Amino acid sequence: MNQDYIKPDNWSIIEEGFDVERVKSSESLFSIGNGAMGQRANFEETYSGPTFQGSYIAGVYYPDKTRVGWWKNGYPEYFAKVLNAPNWIGINVEIDGEKLDLYRCKSVSDFRRELNMKEGWYERSFKAVLQNGVEVAVISKRFLSLDLDEIGAIKYQVTPLNRNVTIKYTPYLDAGITNEDTNWDDKFWDTYEVSHKGNTAYILSKTMKTDFQVCTGMYAKLFIDGEQLDTLPKAVSTATYAGLDYKIEVSKGSVAAIHKFGGYTVCLNHKKDTIASMNTTILKQASESGFEALLALQKQAWSKIWEMADISIDGDVKAQQGIRFNIFQLNQTYLGKDARLNIGPKGFTGEKYGGSTYWDTEAYCIPFYMATKNQKVARSLLVYRYNHLEKAIENAKKLGFTNGAALYPMVTMNGEECHNEWEITFEEIHRNGAMTFAIYNYIRYTGDYSYIPEMGLEVMIAIARFWHQRATFSTAKDKYVILGVTGPNEYENNINNNWYTNYLAKWCITFCIENIEKVKREYTTDYDRIIHETSLGQEEIDAMLEVAEEMYFPYSEKYQVFLQQDGFLDKELISVADLDASQRPINQKWSWDRILRSPYIKQADILQGFYMFEDHFTKEELERHFDFYEPFTVHESSLSPCVHSIQAAVLDRMDQAYAFYLRTSRLDLDDYNKEVEEGLHITSMAGTWMSIVEGFGGLRIKNDTLSFTPKIPKEWKGYTFNVNFRGNILNVNVSQKGTSFNLEGERELLIYVDDKDVTISPNSLITV
Repeated sequence: MNQDYIKPDNWSIIEEGFDVERVKSSESLFSIGNGAMGQRANFEETYSGPTFQGSYIAGVYYPDKTRVGWWKNGYPEYFAKVLNAPNWIGINVEIDGEKLDLYRCKSVSDFRRELNMKEGWYERSFKAVLQNGVEVAVISKRFLSLDLDEIGAIKYQVTPLNRNVTIKYTPYLDAGITNEDTNWDDKFWDTYEVSHKGNTAYILSKTMKTDFQVCTGMYAKLFIDGEQLDTLPKAVSTATYAGLDYKIEVSKGSVAAIHKFGGYTVCLNHKKDTIASMNTTILKQASESGFEALLALQKQAWSKIWEMADISIDGDVKAQQGIRFNIFQLNQTYLGKDARLNIGPKGFTGEKYGGSTYWDTEAYCIPFYMATKNQKVARSLLVYRYNHLEKAIENAKKLGFTNGAALYPMVTMNGEECHNEWEITFEEIHRNGAMTFAIYNYIRYTGDYSYIPEMGLEVMIAIARFWHQRATFSTAKDKYVILGVTGPNEYENNINNNWYTNYLAKWCITFCIENIEKVKREYTTDYDRIIHETSLGQEEIDAMLEVAEEMYFPYSEKYQVFLQQDGFLDKELISVADLDASQRPINQKWSWDRILRSPYIKQADILQGFYMFEDHFTKEELERHFDFYEPFTVHESSLSPCVHSIQAAVLDRMDQAYAFYLRTSRLDLDDYNKEVEEGLHITSMAGTWMSIVEGFGGLRIKNDTLSFTPKIPKEWKGYTFNVNFRGNILNVNVSQKGTSFNLEGERELLIYVDDKDVTISPNSLITV
């Protein structure tokens, strides 16, 4: 049974009632971030119950030594950890000598928390009776500033309800933190300075091995009933802790508030010897602005994001809440400001999966950022991979590949492979194809071909070389085969001729060669440079082309479908519908051996290929493959339901498309996979956006322009979305009666609607 405690609301995530069993889940769901840092929704005050404390800084990581049963040649030496950073949000609260701790209070009532997605803030409120009999009402609001992205702000208010009290507030910084997922219980941080001055404190820390230097700072000020106090604190510190003790007398019914500003300055953005002074400067700027003024700026910044990124749904609150939650978390994770950063699968909400970058970015996230930001942001994501090309070549070389062949990592922080499961590190090589597909996707959407001669072709050549060398000629089949792989469906390991992988390999080679010829004709200077740098000759091109043209694809004449891999039909083909519900999810109930022998599919595999290369196949072929594979798919990957939703919409199966949409959009809110306490599924959230815009809206690029085949679930009255297409902002409004388009800009735009051309003039509404 899925969780259902989140209250339906168009713009907010709301929890009512305190339950210790769901604290860790809510810490994930109510997480906040601003692209530069983020944090789980931990309580500011002491909490002695089960909790997963987590604060994270973009780009800061630690190379945790790989832990395996035995070493294999080519194994990555470390697993890059997203590091739990020094905690700056803490505010210990003592009332008449008793610590406020919701786990130990006599009673907790009126507990409510809200993540306001429209305005970008998180608030928690409750009443509690402490062990000493004091009854208090507490309201805490916080946000991470989009404008000053090294700063967050907290307003924490306590009102004594039954007597006059003495309150001791202790805002603190804590650098004595650990990761939930450490392999060896290594020490990740070295704290080398703890300092206080007046209402300010900071801690200077650096990561072991990687030497990221971070200043964690805070500034605090107190208020009674809105009037600022000039109370000075008593400083308390240890080698890894800095606290400021404030004691104030508070009358019954008065509001005692502390405003705390905190955050990080990092050597990634400042010279190492200036991070402390920069932290002081930024804290001063924040404190002088004040909580309410910063909050007003926060609301404006989020309003600007929503103007472009929002998808509104009329008539279905749960569906509306789901898509906005996904869009909100994507923007909290990555805003495209820094080309050194990427989109981690857990973002700033947890530590699982380690590194910051997976193939999810190229396969799922780039379409979202292209359409809701601008091509510069999407180009930055491509440049990120170009900047890691030499590391990708090194990764391939470690596995025995030569001549500049590149294998992009499954998981990375700096371009170097750091994933430590052999069946993924060595075998899930389809990720390489996503790199080339992202270039193709970017070019067709933006029309910016310049990326290919400038950077992209070198990446594509290195990837084509990898596929050429990875294929083996089978004399038995008289075809090229690719052996020992894992496809997107990770419930099949070390199999031969995964259809998706083979198809990507063939396509990557042919697309690369097509672009070599185009660059040769039209960009001669770049062509000469690339050929010189890569030492690519016609003989090698011909050999690569032969592999592509003679690639083997397993096929069933009986079912008239491509087989997911060799031997798939040897399995006992029992559908998911005939699987006892008590056995789900199988990844938590079954042994790995049993999963690998089953026909069950973790995520779309062949259907992923049909999604990416839709125009290579007929609708009838899609229908056959959908009907054959969907009954065996358990959707235990966050990346699965969105692709199935899109494909069901193509097939006009709107009930199925809608059900898959709800699953992808509310994957975390309803905790389908029973793991949300570990963090959110950030990258798959871009797939949720795709399921509406590409699934229901039918957005495609045809004849070098936008094409739509709009459809609408019966549960909805209407929905709207925006796309930024080559500088043209197009608003699409789909209702049960028809579809209207409104264009912002200065020039006409030709689009296709249900394969009919429609010319839209700027600032005029057209209904089809």
